[in-house]
Amino acid sequence: MATKKDKAADTAWMKEAFIDVQSELALKLKRAAQSIEHAGTHGAVNEDHWIEVFRSYLPNRYEVATGFVIDSLGNRSEQIDVVIFDRHFTPTLLDQQKHRYIPAEAVYGVFESKPHFDKSYLEYAGKKAASVRKLLRTSVSISHAGGTFKPKELFPIIAGIVAPKSSWADGLGDSFQKNLPSDDHEKLDCGCALEHGAFDTFDGQLKIVPPEGALIYFLFRLLSKLQSLGTVPAIDWAAYAATINR
Repeated sequence: MATKKDKAADTAWMKEAFIDVQSELALKLKRAAQSIEHAGTHGAVNEDHWIEVFRSYLPNRYEVATGFVIDSLGNRSEQIDVVIFDRHFTPTLLDQQKHRYIPAEAVYGVFESKPHFDKSYLEYAGKKAASVRKLLRTSVSISHAGGTFKPKELFPIIAGIVAPKSSWADGLGDSFQKNLPSDDHEKLDCGCALEHGAFDTFDGQLKIVPPEGALIYFLFRLLSKLQSLGTVPAIDWAAYAATINR
């Protein structure tokens, strides 16, 4: 029978492998900061690195991209660095090169990729989240062989922030915590600062973990939350069609 020591040894390789993934991402972001002077280009490269990580660890039912979120009234969010959305039931609309226009009903979560956590970036990420959460989302019934499923209740859209580090001396301590947005539309549900740890409020209260293994903890907690949301609502495509004749 395996001892506790044996079991610890069996899982040690996995923990070390995940820590290596975090170190590799941190190095990529550091290289981008050192080698790219143009702020816009640097930001886009960072977004690409984070998108690559999200895509690597989320199942294929989820798409991850930079884009705008739109609704059936013609409203549009601000540009979002990282959008996690349904790829099975929902097409993106009006795609132009890397800019994707994603129906609000398809969105599971939105994230901002920043150079660090500080008061201004937390507020900025909160306002970006609000620009998505305030959009109209439709939900219609679905016909099936045995009858009709009722319209799916809308779930809250997840919002977060990711960065290489926190700018505060205490990392994700009191300074960070007191500057988290409190408005319902702007609240940040989770995030990761590679050098200082990760956080989420998925269990109803703020939970913070230290840096070692923070990235994979963040991703697995996010995946668990996404699973709990189930599928996205069925879009009322007639409402989108109606915008053509308004």
